[in-house]
Amino acid sequence: MTDSSITLGEDGVLSLGGILDYRTGPALRKQGQALIAASKCAALVLDCTKVEKSSSVGLSLLLAFMRDAKAAGKAVQVRAMPQDMREIAEVYDLDEVLAEQ
Repeated sequence: MTDSSITLGEDGVLSLGGILDYRTGPALRKQGQALIAASKCAALVLDCTKVEKSSSVGLSLLLAFMRDAKAAGKAVQVRAMPQDMREIAEVYDLDEVLAEQ
């Protein structure tokens, strides 16, 4: 049983779900990077609706996925960032970088 997931819909929505922490982060990073590279969409949405809990690893994943998308020439936006991720982003002054659109 896994406590995290990442999927990419045909509409360019990269959905993160479950618990984002040091145990799940490395696998999610690899999977997300591959999904972004394989996507044919010009724009991606990083959807956090299904995230149950996140440490700073979740924030790191979002930033890494944003870098991956930018390197692939894709626009990217964040949707439904959970409160715990927002609070961490504020501590590191990343709330504007990760601002939802």
